[in-house]
Amino acid sequence: MNILKKLLGGEFMDKSKKISDKELIYQLEGKPSFKVAFPLGLQHVLAMFTGNLAPILILIGVLKLDGSLSVKMIQCAMFVSGLTTFVQLYPIKIGKFQIGAGLPIVMGTSFAFVPTAKTVGMQFGLAGLLGSAALGSLVEVIMGFFYKPLKKLFPPLVVGSVLITIGIKLLDVGVSYFAGGAAAASKGEYGSIQNLTLGFLVFFVIIILQRFGKGMWKISAILIGLIVGYVVAIFMGKVNFSQVLTDPWIGIPLPILMPWELKFPLEAVLSFAAIYIVSGLETIGNTSGITIAGFNREATGEETSGAILADAVGSTTAVLFNALPNTAFGQNAGIISMTKVVNKWCVAMGAFTLMVAAFIPKIGSIFNAMPASVLGGAVITVFAMILINGIKMIAKAGFSDRNVIILGITFGLGLGLGANPDAVAGLPAALRFIFQDTVACVCIISIIANVVFPPDEKDREISAEMVKKGE
Repeated sequence: MNILKKLLGGEFMDKSKKISDKELIYQLEGKPSFKVAFPLGLQHVLAMFTGNLAPILILIGVLKLDGSLSVKMIQCAMFVSGLTTFVQLYPIKIGKFQIGAGLPIVMGTSFAFVPTAKTVGMQFGLAGLLGSAALGSLVEVIMGFFYKPLKKLFPPLVVGSVLITIGIKLLDVGVSYFAGGAAAASKGEYGSIQNLTLGFLVFFVIIILQRFGKGMWKISAILIGLIVGYVVAIFMGKVNFSQVLTDPWIGIPLPILMPWELKFPLEAVLSFAAIYIVSGLETIGNTSGITIAGFNREATGEETSGAILADAVGSTTAVLFNALPNTAFGQNAGIISMTKVVNKWCVAMGAFTLMVAAFIPKIGSIFNAMPASVLGGAVITVFAMILINGIKMIAKAGFSDRNVIILGITFGLGLGLGANPDAVAGLPAALRFIFQDTVACVCIISIIANVVFPPDEKDREISAEMVKKGE
């Protein structure tokens, strides 16, 4: 009888009944009720939706694609983001390797590829852009398979520096959204009192709920803040529903170009390969950010390797679906930092919503109609948490003389060169793409500095203690 009960899952069900939804959401495994899981998953979708589509919209404008093609690319971006998120949540096992981290990592279209995509697309067209991005992803595949022997290149000091830099970069994006974004700038309304009012409204709603809210009110603070801001924006006349009315109800996310139509110019492949290294390092940073914030430990080698491989495979899939490469979204890591909700089932609800939205263009239009200032008011707090996680990681590594020197070199040269692209104008194009990106610059210089100044015994002991739980 007991064996039958186990086979039917009765024992598990009995145990799970003893655990309330409020407890389950703070555990990696388990299935909270739909009424609890769906809002928490939707919160992740709302936080990343515009960021997921914005790179695609930029690319559409540069390549001057017509409306029907634009809709298809947007649909494909949503579909692949949801699909790759599922892979991160529920890894695919291949021998001793796994594709996916098994962690609540949300995947979306990466902004890091936009400058390269614009240049390559203007020179080689969409076929050259997508082909180069697909072939360049092999670099990240190698990073994933050989992460364990390579992980000494990415100690906590490097990853912490990356997290801080990602946070700084994202805060800049958040502030831009807060003030109204590019659309407001084109109308001369950037930083207008209306945009700032919406931004501060959402910001304060979230802060108040985070500080004084109880239960679901506190957990869903970001979602509630976004809803309040969206409703107020409608009454202020800041929401344009014209695209919602014209878009069809049903549309299958199919690629524009087939794989055999792609082109692979060598210089473009090398440029994309360089950015994939950055994307891999961002994924390492965000994976660590999630495990630190959600589980108070470093990510294991298997989790990190799986996250990188899922990033690479997801990027290749995205490109084959005519979208830009994917990466782990820092804003969603920030949500986990704020809420401590790490349950995979909750995040899966968000991934499912993304995939459904890919088949219903009107849903995507409704999300996309959200004013930038509303989104900015929410994400600015989220982005700050990423920066704070990086500071925590460096603090745990300690401020020995060696670490202080490395941090000085990393932020002095990394942030300096990254913030002044003209300083590297004489570099070859493939390298220039890396050093024009602040995150890439910080990563590379930090890695080099760690090699040039090897850790002493005390530093190794501290590092080993930090990763002990993850080994």
